[in-house]
Amino acid sequence: MKLRISCIAIIVLTVAVTSGCVTSTIENAREEKTDTYKGEAVVVMAKSYHQGNETEADYIQCIERTLGRGSGALNVIPTQQFIDNLFPWFEPRTAPTNTKGLINFMTKLGVPEAIELMGVRYIVWLDGDTERVTQGGSLSCVAGPGGGGCFGFAWWQDDADYEASIWDLNKSKSTGTITADYSGTSFMPALVVPIPLIARTKAKACDGLARQLKTFIIDS
Repeated sequence: MKLRISCIAIIVLTVAVTSGCVTSTIENAREEKTDTYKGEAVVVMAKSYHQGNETEADYIQCIERTLGRGSGALNVIPTQQFIDNLFPWFEPRTAPTNTKGLINFMTKLGVPEAIELMGVRYIVWLDGDTERVTQGGSLSCVAGPGGGGCFGFAWWQDDADYEASIWDLNKSKSTGTITADYSGTSFMPALVVPIPLIARTKAKACDGLARQLKTFIIDS
């Protein structure tokens, strides 16, 4: 399934405009059926945690909050609580990095019991980041005895690219992946007073990916 949202209109730079332009592509690839039952929980982890390039902590926290509220809210176990309860099996050097490692992990003494006690059914592995990819324009500000102001026009583009892999701990299998690619262009026109028109790229990527995760996990 592919969801596309595109900015197709010319942006009119007026005070009425309150944000920049964001385009997005979300894709789902399902491998196994999923379902949730009362009391079962989800844990969100940084997949790149193992390579020393950890997905932004604030993005993971945003996904956790969004999954745990609103329509179709899921029971989310905080990441650190999950790691602490499984010590030492989910430390960086021992945590599974693939489904083969997951099968071995589930055979460790005390691991199945700890997971059952927490009620965790799914691990969502997040990978990716948000970065500034290009920028242009210029602004200049002056001040003098009679006052001052800023003049010019600046813009910048942020890309948010994330992938979520969903593991079913009951089956020790990967159930599929969701990719979310968001590109946002922000603007800063200035005629005496700068007017920031910010594209909330990372926030929109969080909201979009979390909504797709809810649908993916709940719908079999």
